[in-house]
Amino acid sequence: MNQKESKHRILILGASGFLGGAIYKELCPYFKTFGTFHTDNKQLEKNHHFFQYNFMEDDVFEILNIVKPTIIISALRGDFATQFIAHKHIVEYVLSNKIKIIYLSGANVFDAYSKYPSYEFDKTLSHSIFGHFKIKIENMLLRLPKQQVAILRLPMVFGKQSPRIQEFIQFIKEKEPIEVFPNLIMNVTSDSKLTQQIHYIINRNKSGIFHLGSSDLVHHDDFIKEIISTLHLNNAIYKQVYTTNDDRYLAVLPKYNLLPKNLQLTSQEILTELEI
Repeated sequence: MNQKESKHRILILGASGFLGGAIYKELCPYFKTFGTFHTDNKQLEKNHHFFQYNFMEDDVFEILNIVKPTIIISALRGDFATQFIAHKHIVEYVLSNKIKIIYLSGANVFDAYSKYPSYEFDKTLSHSIFGHFKIKIENMLLRLPKQQVAILRLPMVFGKQSPRIQEFIQFIKEKEPIEVFPNLIMNVTSDSKLTQQIHYIINRNKSGIFHLGSSDLVHHDDFIKEIISTLHLNNAIYKQVYTTNDDRYLAVLPKYNLLPKNLQLTSQEILTELEI
C-alpha cells in the first residue's frame, strides 16, 4: 500500500447511500475509511468502521471525536434544515482541527440560469428549494480556508445500481410511464468515474470547486431512451414533460479545474459501462 495514501483517515457521512457506498468501496483498500449509516442495518453494525448516525437526532461531534478524520466526505441526504445545522457543526470541526471537507453538491445550484451551461466560477442562483439549500451549504464552506475544502458539483449520476436506473426497471415492470424532459439539456456522470475522481482529488490534495460532469451535453429524453435500450429493457412507456417551450440547460461543465484526461468522461462512456 502506498504510504502517502494510507496516512489519511476518511469519514464518509452517508456511506450507506448509493454514492456514499460507492465512494467507500473505492477508498477502503487505500485509506483508513469510516462511514455512517442511517437506518438499522445489522451487517453495517457489525462493521467497526461504520457508525449509526441520524443527523435529526445525533450529534456529529461524537463520531468525529471517535474517528478523528483527516478528511470528511459529505454525501448526506435528507431534511434540509437539520442537515444545515449538522454541516455547521462539521465546519466548526474542520476549522478547529485544520482538516479537509469534500462536499457533494449538484447542478441545481444553477437551476435559475436556463439559457446556458454553468462553469466552476459562475455565480450560483437557484429557484428550487433543493438548489437554494445546496447554495447555503456551499457558501458556508467557501468561507473556510481554500485548501480545506473541495466542492464537487455533480450532474445526474447513473450506474447499474443507481436509484434512477432501479426506478426505470420498476416502472417498466409495473407498466408505469417514465418521465422524460425533451427540452432539458444536461451533462451526466457515473458512480465509477466519480469515485475515481474523488480518489485523485484526495491523493493530489486538490481543493476548490470541481464540475464533475461529462464533457459533452445530452438531451434528457434521448439519454434516458439510450439507457433503456442499452439495458435491453423492453416495453418502456414514456411521458414527455415540457416545463418550457425553449431548451433549458442544467449542466455543470468543467473549464478551469480540469482533471487528467483519463478521469474526464463522455456520456457515451456511461452507456458503455452500463452494457458491461
